[in-house]
Amino acid sequence: MRRVAVTASASGNGKTTVGRLLADRLGVPFLELDSLVHGPDWTEISDEELRALVEPVVAGDGWVIDGGYRGKIGDLVLANADVVVWLDLPLHVWLPRLLRRTVRRIRGKEQMWNDNKETVRNTLLGRDALIPYALRAHFDRRRRYPRELAGYPVVRLRNQAEVDRFVRDAGAI
Repeated sequence: MRRVAVTASASGNGKTTVGRLLADRLGVPFLELDSLVHGPDWTEISDEELRALVEPVVAGDGWVIDGGYRGKIGDLVLANADVVVWLDLPLHVWLPRLLRRTVRRIRGKEQMWNDNKETVRNTLLGRDALIPYALRAHFDRRRRYPRELAGYPVVRLRNQAEVDRFVRDAGAI
């Protein structure tokens, strides 16, 4: 296992944390797709630009990529992965994590990719705000992913013990 795609049912499942840990354990580069997609003021790069940035990475011998952006680049990441790690933690686990992280980022005015910051408005208010989007995604992906990911080598992790065990054993796989 040298090329790993990490996906999740919703934000807050730990994609970035797990991705970084796996990349470290495997000794391969880590790429968080959000950092490429979200330009200044949350503007998104074009699908073509994203594909041009990701293609050379997935052509490499080893990597861990956080996210898939299938709506922008299709199955580019999944099709090149040795394993797809699907973090599918229960709502009562990931939602409090997401809320704590969001409050921390807003209070601390943490800068994210390309000087973006989370605000009350972009995390709570409106249909496309982070929290409402995460809730919708959780239920939607749990319905769709078993079918959509069936053609890939998927490891579905449903609780923190499974996540911890997978990360711990990753170097041996």
